Amino acid sequence: MATPQAQLSGLTVGWIGAGRMGFSMAKRLLDAGCDVSIYNRTRSKAEPLAASGGKIVDIPKDLADRDIVFTMVSASADLIAVTSGDNGVFTAEKKPRLLIDCSSVSEEASAQVRAQAAKLGVQMLAAPVSGNAKVVKAGKLTIVASGPKPAFDMAEPYLAAVGRGVTYVGEGELARMVKICHNLLLGVVTQCLAEIVVLAEKGGVPRHATLDFINNSVMGSMFSRYKTPAFVTLDLTPTFTPVLLRKDLDLGLKAGKALGVPLPVTELTRALVQRAIDAGQTDCDFAVLLLEQAKAAGMTLTPEDVEVGTGL
Repeated sequence: MATPQAQLSGLTVGWIGAGRMGFSMAKRLLDAGCDVSIYNRTRSKAEPLAASGGKIVDIPKDLADRDIVFTMVSASADLIAVTSGDNGVFTAEKKPRLLIDCSSVSEEASAQVRAQAAKLGVQMLAAPVSGNAKVVKAGKLTIVASGPKPAFDMAEPYLAAVGRGVTYVGEGELARMVKICHNLLLGVVTQCLAEIVVLAEKGGVPRHATLDFINNSVMGSMFSRYKTPAFVTLDLTPTFTPVLLRKDLDLGLKAGKALGVPLPVTELTRALVQRAIDAGQTDCDFAVLLLEQAKAAGMTLTPEDVEVGTGL
């Protein structure tokens, strides 16, 4: 369970990555009273955090004197670059005590960075998250962590300040496996929601009515409620793109192959996500699976002028 924010122990924090997620997560640490210095490849995206007390630095290496350094980057190569690449946080003479990576990266990349950190005397936690920027702002982000238990004990108050729940699952890269499984469910459930909503609408039921029933039934969830406005209004402002979803589905299928676990539903969902990408749907929200499903059913959806909440 999460440790109360009151138990924050005064450690200094470095933050790498101020995109949609990273910005909101770093701000929660600042709002909790943490001493946070921030690096982002595009400096201007991080600069608004200065108004909340954040100190903006020019290169990851400038964060090497921090006690804890968080990373929230887009891909495996980015994690390697900001840690061990030119001006990476590991390249300074002084090293942080702990690296916490919250990104969705491969187990191989994470293990590579963990091994490099160990050689330098830096502990590392893999701590991927469930949620998006709006979920972070609502204080409902959840985090799964793995690595040395003493490192988790040190980090737990800071992880708890970022979200509402932190689950420790053991040593090494086990958190990566949990996050991969989570995102397989994310893709499969979204495709399933798209299918039933399109089926109901073609049968004459408005989308908001179908989703209202689902959300109030035993099948409803925080996710189905949160995704309802996008399905009803067709606002596809990105929270998580089809390209990023495809990356995680590929990671899951790779793990399934390595472990001898068939994933037929995931394979089909991956093909449908690829169909959306091939149609040019790359920079929108992955809820675009709804529009692709409608297209396959010979329908053109229009926004419904109905006010619905996110459940957050």
